[in-house]
Amino acid sequence: MLSSLKRFIKEVTFGESEGLTFADDDQRLAAAALLIHVISVDGDMDPAEKTKLTDILQQHYKLSDEETAELIRLGTDRDNEAVDLYGFTSVLKRKTDEAERHAIIEMMWQIAYADGHVHEFEDNTVWRVAELLGVSSRDRIALRQKVAREQDHEDGSGGASA
Repeated sequence: MLSSLKRFIKEVTFGESEGLTFADDDQRLAAAALLIHVISVDGDMDPAEKTKLTDILQQHYKLSDEETAELIRLGTDRDNEAVDLYGFTSVLKRKTDEAERHAIIEMMWQIAYADGHVHEFEDNTVWRVAELLGVSSRDRIALRQKVAREQDHEDGSGGASA
């Protein structure tokens, strides 16, 4: 919060924006804030989730390491300042098509599964965001199942007993 205030004062006073790559209404920033919210909603910011967040944002949006770090920093600020999820989902609803909204829900599930289990708060957050984005329950569940299968495959279990 303090860093946001400092940035705001610097922008107003000196007209500087520190070369920010992501505007307030940038869909990448809205998506990052939602992903960060999923990481923090259960009260435990697992290192595996943080690593997955960086990988997902960098790959999906084709960002450099510096741009990814900036996006995560700004997304964290926005998530900390937010009173609800609507501000983020309204940007995404306006600026993305159905396929991208599905991709965002899939990324949220990937973050939720990154630490090996989905907390009920994470599940509820993805459900609420999907509803706000107009992603059907059927599609939300299908995306969850897809990510769960991929997670099982990555873990080497492939659903079979060891």
